[in-house]
Order: sequence, then C-alpha cells, then structure tokens
Amino acid sequence: MGERSSGLTAEAALNIEGEVGRVVEEVKDLQDSVTTHISKTSKEEQSLRERAISLDSSIHRLHSLLYSLLSHKLLDPKLGEKLDEDLQRARCIMVDGDAASFLPGKAQGGFLRLFLGPINVRASRKDIRLKVKEEYNGYRDKTALLFLVFPSALLILRSWVWSGCLPAFPVQLYQAWLLFLYTGLALRENILRVNGSDIRPWWIYHHYCAMIMALVSLTWEIKGQPDCAQKQRGVQLFLQWAMMQGVSMLLQNRYQRQRLYTRIALGKAKRMDVVWGETSGVDGQLWLLCPILFVLQGFEAYVGLLLLRTVFVRLVFEWQVIVCGILLVLMAVGNFANTVQTLMVKSRFKAKMRSKSKQEVE
Repeated sequence: MGERSSGLTAEAALNIEGEVGRVVEEVKDLQDSVTTHISKTSKEEQSLRERAISLDSSIHRLHSLLYSLLSHKLLDPKLGEKLDEDLQRARCIMVDGDAASFLPGKAQGGFLRLFLGPINVRASRKDIRLKVKEEYNGYRDKTALLFLVFPSALLILRSWVWSGCLPAFPVQLYQAWLLFLYTGLALRENILRVNGSDIRPWWIYHHYCAMIMALVSLTWEIKGQPDCAQKQRGVQLFLQWAMMQGVSMLLQNRYQRQRLYTRIALGKAKRMDVVWGETSGVDGQLWLLCPILFVLQGFEAYVGLLLLRTVFVRLVFEWQVIVCGILLVLMAVGNFANTVQTLMVKSRFKAKMRSKSKQEVE
C-alpha cells in the first residue's frame, strides 16, 4: 500500500511538471496572439477613424458649398433642398450608427471631471448610447411625478396636520432631494452631450443654477411660530411653483418625445437627441404647453422678486434669501428666452414649408 502510494506520487510529480510547462507555453502563445490581434485591430480602427473624419469633413464642406451656391442663386432651389436633405440624412446615418464612435467627441468638461475624474464616459457601441438615452428619459419621467407629488404632500400636510406651519425636517428633506435630482440630471445630460446628444447648453446651466439653489436652501432656517404663515410665505410659494413645474415637466416630456420621434423618422434629428425637437409636432399640444410654460416662468420670476423684496422692504438680511431670489429670476429669464427661441425656430420652419408648398403648386 505504501509502495503504491509512493509510485503514484512520483508519477504525479513527473506529470504535473509537464502540465505546468505546457500551460506556461500556452499562456505565452495566447499573449502573443492577443497582442497581434490588438495591434491589427488598432490599425483597422485607425483606418476607420480616418475615413469617418474625412467623410464628416466632406459633409460639412458640401453643406457650406451648397449654401454658398444657393445664396448666389447659382443652383435651383428645389435641387438645393433635395441635396441638403440628402446631406442631413447622411450626417444622421453617421452620428446615429456605430461609426459615431470614430468621430471626434465633445470634451467632457469640468463638471464630469469633478464628479467622475478623468474617466472616458463615451460609449463605443450604438446600443449602449441608446440605453443611456432611455435611462435619462425614464429618470425625467419618474422625477416629474415626484416633483408633483412631493410638494403637494407637504402643502396638504401643512393644512391638515401641521396647523399651517411647515416643520423644518420635511422641507429640508425635500431640498436635499432637489439637490440629488438636479445633480443627477446634470450628470446624465453631460454624459449624453459627450455621446452626441444635441442638448441645449442652457438646460445644463439651468440645472447648475438649480443645484446651487438647492444647496443654499439647505442652510436656510425654516422659521416657525409665531407668525408662521408670514415667515414661511416664500417656502409656500416655492412649493406651489414646484407643483407647477411637475405638471410642466410631464407635458414637456410627452410633447418633446413625440416631436423628436417625428424628426428622427424624417432624418432631421439624431437618435441620441433627447430634449428639444423644435421643428415638428402637433400644434394643439404646442398651444397647450406654451401658455403653461410662460405662466410657470412668470411665477418663477415672481417668487424670486418676492424673496428679494423681503430684503429691501422688510430688512430681512439673510444671504440665502438674496441668492435664491437672484437664481430664480435668472432661471426664469433664461427659460423665457429659450422658449421664445423655440417658437421662432418653429415659426421659421413653418414659413419655409409654406413657401415650399406654394412653389410646388405653382
């Protein structure tokens, strides 16, 4: 029994030495094969990148040449419009497909570097980029509901449970949630811009302002009795504005997505675009949305001016009041300017379409 065990041990020792040597050689061979593959793939990627950059440059050059010819009336307008649509369609094919990963990307900016460090957040595959977009849309939908429900619950509890005086903790909890919300939106929108989404810079700046306001409001002392209603007037107005903002966000999410789907189908927008699709949509929805937006923006400015008024009229020198008032007025003015710009773009597009229809009839 001892001899058999000794023999098996000696045989196993000889075999394992050979097995280890074989595995080591296979690992070295695998490493050489992977290195060769990576080198070959890198050369192919470089070739594809050069082709993509060259084609992108050609599209921009042809666009400039086409507009120059049209402005000097050296090209038939109908042919020029067709060529312009063909170039737009070619551009959308490039930026919506896998070739987009070989095009130069937008710089990540200081905000992403501040939170994530020097990490490349640009996705190399189209399906991953689209998942990022869908996650952003889902985040906006969920937060729009919370934007409506959270302040509504606080105002209802104030009247029915808290005897007209808001406690500090739930209000500060709501303000902490706002800070989390706007930080999440700003991060997602910066990542989308890096991955090719055409988000207007103002909306990202708007969320930066909202982040600062939420952070400042966390340090704002929520005063109670006596004269609670008067002291908390600004908080009540802010919560009422937040309810209107929730309704507006729900309408905007639905309306903008419908318009964007139309533009993508027409080759007028990229599949990564998420926020605005100004040149198509249903007029009935626009007539409903725009008055709500203007009322919301006016109310936002009113709340901001009311906060500033408390400083000059009632001599309440709280720096939080001044900062929040200025930020609310700034955001209201910026939102109004962007809404007007949207309507002007849509108006110009409609005028262009009417002119085109008139030419076809003639």
